[in-house]
Amino acid sequence: MKTVLTGGAALRRVYTDDTIGKIARLSGEEPEICGDIRPDTEAVFTTWGMRSYDADHIRRNFPALKYIFYGAGTVQSFARPFLQRGVRIFSAWQANGVPVAEFTVSQIILCGKRYFDIFTGVKGTPRGNYGLKVGIIGLGTIGRLVCRMLSEYKLDVYAYDKFLPDEEFDRLGVKRARLEQIFSECDVISNHLANNAQTRGMLDRRLLFMMKPDAYFINTGRGAQVDHQALYDVLCDSPYRTALLDVTDPEPLPEDHPLKKCGNAIVSPHIAGSLGDEVGRMGEYMCEEFGRIVSGAEPLFEVTEAMLAVMA
Repeated sequence: MKTVLTGGAALRRVYTDDTIGKIARLSGEEPEICGDIRPDTEAVFTTWGMRSYDADHIRRNFPALKYIFYGAGTVQSFARPFLQRGVRIFSAWQANGVPVAEFTVSQIILCGKRYFDIFTGVKGTPRGNYGLKVGIIGLGTIGRLVCRMLSEYKLDVYAYDKFLPDEEFDRLGVKRARLEQIFSECDVISNHLANNAQTRGMLDRRLLFMMKPDAYFINTGRGAQVDHQALYDVLCDSPYRTALLDVTDPEPLPEDHPLKKCGNAIVSPHIAGSLGDEVGRMGEYMCEEFGRIVSGAEPLFEVTEAMLAVMA
């Protein structure tokens, strides 16, 4: 099978020599590293920096293309025209979700110890992590992974997701809750909503002001889902509340933004996702997915056009 690797500066970090060797063995030939898709290309391995094309360009220039293996997260910027032309797309969004979930879980556990009070200059009362009430907003790939990781701890976990049936909540060992219940009752609240028009501004002033006076709010989802002015006002309302923001809107925040000057807001520079050697996991996931396709097995990470409506 004719395969190429194309993408931005991260390409050779995502697809290591070992991974490229595995792709070569599966395809029967060494994949070509090039700046664009060739007319005879059947399978593309790519990552951040994947170019977008309209459906007519795809029809005229990539007649042999069958598969795109995207070693990164969201495919929203390029996927739809390819899918409309019958090209199958696979994404390593679940691989990219692993470090985000690890980052989130570590923050939740440190919240139980009031560890971040060291940096905000306040001193709340530690609850510890035995029975800590945690709220997870959104049970997509990352939210579910966070819940599974939290099952190793003796926490009281509540979750909101309007799309999932009760059986999925039971499998994850979490309690279904309304947003109002999560914001008013939980000690730590973590946002994992998908990024789409329906969720923009969803975590608004009404919900944020329901937070307990010493609650933590964690955002590794998307900044646009949160009313930042309301969040600033909530933090000013009680110095014992704390926001841990790895994503913001805009990103990065301007230096004169109120949240940058707010002592109980800790803003990290979008580091929860794959960094350094972690990006190699995404290439490995796509290589394994290619192996399933070649062997005729059921793929695990295929993206369909219908999925684009609810995916990040």
